Amino acid sequence: MARTTPHDHPLTEGEPLYRKIATQLLGELHDGTIPPGERLPGERQLAEHFGVSRETVRQALQLLRRDGLVATDRRGSHAALPGLPVETPASSGFPLGAGGAAHNAVTRTTVAWEAPPPGHAEALDVAPGRPTLVHRYWSASAGGRELRTAVTSFSAVALAEVEELSRYRDRADGTCAAELRRAYDWMRRAGLSLHHRDTITRIAGTPSVRVTRRVHDQFGRPLEVTELVMDAQEDVLVYEFMVPAAV
Repeated sequence: MARTTPHDHPLTEGEPLYRKIATQLLGELHDGTIPPGERLPGERQLAEHFGVSRETVRQALQLLRRDGLVATDRRGSHAALPGLPVETPASSGFPLGAGGAAHNAVTRTTVAWEAPPPGHAEALDVAPGRPTLVHRYWSASAGGRELRTAVTSFSAVALAEVEELSRYRDRADGTCAAELRRAYDWMRRAGLSLHHRDTITRIAGTPSVRVTRRVHDQFGRPLEVTELVMDAQEDVLVYEFMVPAAV
């Protein structure tokens, strides 16, 4: 972040300084200086960046938290804005199937801290009944003609290695909207090479297919399992590919 000074953002008469800083910070969140879901710099760094006191920064963050634009947990504050990330993802998008949804589709995403669905726990080496981070995705095209639903469970390894994922634990109540489109890039940036295995199976008697994705790292440790159900007329197909860790 480039350093600014108070002279770079003169106060409007009568406007509190913390509100001005909140507006400046919100602008940087919108323009992608701090991408959606990324952790914000600490209060001291923000104070130096804007040329104000830490108390002013604290008040500005509180204002943004009140409006749901910034979330804070034990790991710090991070942007909670919806929207596309500025940088182009270097690997396939998350969740599985989201990239193929119709342009005008209506989507919903949530995260919960709960026991994973049947079959996920064993694949992720999670003890039966033990909770983990579970992400749900729902997408429907205009008129509801094309429907996609996906459920993803993350392993303990993924949560331990990838800070951006672990911070969702404290607010994963099943209703919290989740901006995880860069999940695979977060994994790569944490030094993990991603081995995807996607199995596509036609669901008998329906126009739908089930796609099951399992992701491991370079050490063979499971990272996540996703099950996607979508309308299609495809036969079974299995393919694998590797995404190297970020250098």
